[in-house]
Amino acid sequence: MPSFEWNKIIASVLTAMIVAMVTGIIASSFVRPRHLEKAAYLPPGAEEGAAAATAAAPAGGAAAGPEPIAPVMAKADPKHGEQVAKVCQQCHTFDKGGANKIGPNLYGIMEENIAAVPNYQFSQALAAHKSEKWDPDKLNVWLYKPQDFAKGTKMTFPGLPKVQDRADVVAYLESLK
Repeated sequence: MPSFEWNKIIASVLTAMIVAMVTGIIASSFVRPRHLEKAAYLPPGAEEGAAAATAAAPAGGAAAGPEPIAPVMAKADPKHGEQVAKVCQQCHTFDKGGANKIGPNLYGIMEENIAAVPNYQFSQALAAHKSEKWDPDKLNVWLYKPQDFAKGTKMTFPGLPKVQDRADVVAYLESLK
């Protein structure tokens, strides 16, 4: 093939690349992405939690934090916590030495540093808390609304609105040692 033909082929490819680049620049000036106001994906079973959390929101619009967990920890039931935590199994494992999934393995995280599970890439929002340790109070806030604990976390779970459910899950996590 003569060199003139190669020149035409190369010029065509370069022209196509330039047109694609210019089209992308123009398109990005027209389309501005926005953050979603509510999660686009909820794990199975989390819909009830999202609906209850929305219904429990105060009418004045002020964000209320979770109820204190200490009073209900005395009657916390790890077996019920295991049942409540089944909704988490789509993204997490709870077995000793279990593999990380979309989320990290949660075996033995109580009293461990936050964002310290080996071989898991945590979001910057959660990694900012890595000098702190998980305790019942921090888990209470996390399980109530993960986005309130670490704004910008990768976890899209809407949270557990019932304080007894959160206490039961904390008791279940404490039992995993």
